[in-house]
Amino acid sequence: MKKLFTLIITTILIVFQACQPPVEKGVVENEEQLRKAIEIATPGDEIVMKNGIWKDIEILFQAKGEKENPIKLKAEEAGKVFIEGSSNLRIAGEFLEVSGLVFRNGFTPTSEVISFKKDKNNLANHCRVTNCAIQYFTNPERFESDYWVGMYGKNNRFDHNALIGKGNQGVTMAVRLNTEESRENNHRIDHNYFGPRASLGSNGGETLRIGTSHYSLTFSNTVVENNYFDRCSGELEIISNKSCGNTFKGNVFYECKGTLTMRHGNETLVENNYFLGNNIANTGGIRVINESQTVINNYGYGLKGYRFRGALVVMNGVPNSPINRYNQVIDSKIEGNILIDCDHIQLCAGSDEERSAIPQNTTFNKNIFLTTTNPKPFTVYDDISGISFNNNLINAEAEAPIKIGFSSVPYEVAETSNGLKIPGQSLLEKIAIKEPQLPVSKDEVGPDYLNKDIDVKRLSSGKEVKVLPGENTLIDAYLKSSPGDVLVLSDGEEYLLTKDLKISQPVTLRGTGAGKPVVKSQKSAFFKIENGGSLALENLIIDGAESPDQPGNSVVSTSKYSMNKNYNLFVKNCVVKDLDVNHTFDFLKIAKHTFADTILIENTQMTNVTGSVISLDKEVEDLGIYNGEYILIHQSTFRDVQGAVANIYRGGTDESTFGPIVRFLENEFSNVGKGKRNKIQASVSFHGVQNALVENCKWTNSAPINLHLTNGEPITIIKDCEMDNSGGIVANRNEFKTENIKISQ
Repeated sequence: MKKLFTLIITTILIVFQACQPPVEKGVVENEEQLRKAIEIATPGDEIVMKNGIWKDIEILFQAKGEKENPIKLKAEEAGKVFIEGSSNLRIAGEFLEVSGLVFRNGFTPTSEVISFKKDKNNLANHCRVTNCAIQYFTNPERFESDYWVGMYGKNNRFDHNALIGKGNQGVTMAVRLNTEESRENNHRIDHNYFGPRASLGSNGGETLRIGTSHYSLTFSNTVVENNYFDRCSGELEIISNKSCGNTFKGNVFYECKGTLTMRHGNETLVENNYFLGNNIANTGGIRVINESQTVINNYGYGLKGYRFRGALVVMNGVPNSPINRYNQVIDSKIEGNILIDCDHIQLCAGSDEERSAIPQNTTFNKNIFLTTTNPKPFTVYDDISGISFNNNLINAEAEAPIKIGFSSVPYEVAETSNGLKIPGQSLLEKIAIKEPQLPVSKDEVGPDYLNKDIDVKRLSSGKEVKVLPGENTLIDAYLKSSPGDVLVLSDGEEYLLTKDLKISQPVTLRGTGAGKPVVKSQKSAFFKIENGGSLALENLIIDGAESPDQPGNSVVSTSKYSMNKNYNLFVKNCVVKDLDVNHTFDFLKIAKHTFADTILIENTQMTNVTGSVISLDKEVEDLGIYNGEYILIHQSTFRDVQGAVANIYRGGTDESTFGPIVRFLENEFSNVGKGKRNKIQASVSFHGVQNALVENCKWTNSAPINLHLTNGEPITIIKDCEMDNSGGIVANRNEFKTENIKISQ
């Protein structure tokens, strides 16, 4: 009887187990199967995630493999397992490997998307993440900070991955040293594709950071090799080195508006990196700070960045510097570097009352400088006697910082088969430098399934679509359009908007002839730029006659919510009139935590406006955050504008960004800025603007120009301008330049 009972129980257990979903090693189809497969994994196992979308999943891959038998978590097919929604991945244990996963359409619920730890007591060692991608997996709140990848533990590798399109605050990838178990880590970061990252307009937009100021004198010993940084322009520091003993070798920086910065830490090796600026504004190279740094055999072409974004920057330090400031450059070597058509090499940069410690015991040897774009490429801010110069070459048309240590040579530049500009062979032989050759191509990095030719749809890049006049025909046409399309309006006809036209992709509205189309709206804003949207208005009449009789209308507004994608606004050859149905009728009304790459107003007339034209002034916490990078107003006329034509605000003392950048050329201002609701009492106000040029402009019966100059050596030039009964220039400091200014009352 007892044997029969045991047999029955055994049979029941066998049947019960057979009915359970499979959890053995192999392909898993849901989160529960994945969790159980990880629990029972042993060295040499492969856990395969089924192709498809895995949504709202927090993966903890905690296990222990062996050196010759790692445990692998992989996609059924690389690039076809999509992690979406509120999701992340944590890795903890030893000899683990993750491959083939794609994170998209969501963001992490924690502080990291991929983390090489479970918690502070359970780290990853000897682990690898390869052939994975994180694409636009970004928090919708622009200033909600997170990392995409956090490396902890020791001897980990992150290779052949892609990190593309981070739009919120926080380092794209960080190596953390906050525990003893993560120091002297010997991590390797190689063959990754760091895709475009747009300007954040704030500190906290680095692409890669190794360490923090708190642990800056700790050795990390991380190797960053053969990666491709493509248009990584989140802030000044593309790479922020903040620890000791790291190597940056064989990386390519393509049109990146920033620098590889040795911000903290000593004994850094920067070797054979290529910086391809291609004459793009604000592109930079290498910034040297701290002790025992080695900068050898690097290459730069067409780098246009100024000050801390220069092609090669050697900083001044702070005497007895606190750990979070600027340590003096001592015992460093800068040798065998080639810079072609790069505009700014800065020596003793940042020199001021605090940063007064000049470089010491530093060599500057066998470098080649060839330029036709700036005859004075060197700027010397302080005493350079602590730098020894030997056997450097500079072309005869350019000026060396000192005579000793530089030889004048012809501007001799050749071009390789792949388009790389290189010094002539005779120049290379003169100081025994090898012929430059790209260390890695874009095709050799990132996941094998990823198309890295990222086509960013821009304004006017699509097809033309004719739009019939009438009520809401513009809305109907827009809803059928594709990103970059041009909606062509009929000359002299009227287009009325009775509903919101929400712009969530790039679109152009264009009239084609002399008889401009007329656009009117019965909503509080004609056009609302949402996340992902950009707008161009060309050859149109914008008429406020139909706008609602209420205060606070606008022609263009941004989303009232935080936007993690930057927008552009172009206004060309337009007439904007009668924005006066009630008070405070602005042309552009923005919300906090929105950011414009470029706002352009060109050959446009604006008359009878009860509000302001552009007010980029919503970030008032004085944290270095601002609302627009380039503000360009050219050949335009503003009459009877009660508010300011431009009120641009960047507060605080942060030095991680170099905007806003303003250009006002050939404009006329008549009766501007005198409205009783204009609190700033100015026709134009620049607060903290880092680079401003106002040229060939005329003011008549208008409020003054207000300048509030802050940190960062702002460049402000006002030249060839007339101010008739217009209050002149009001400034907090006299550190701006004027030339040929006529002021009359």
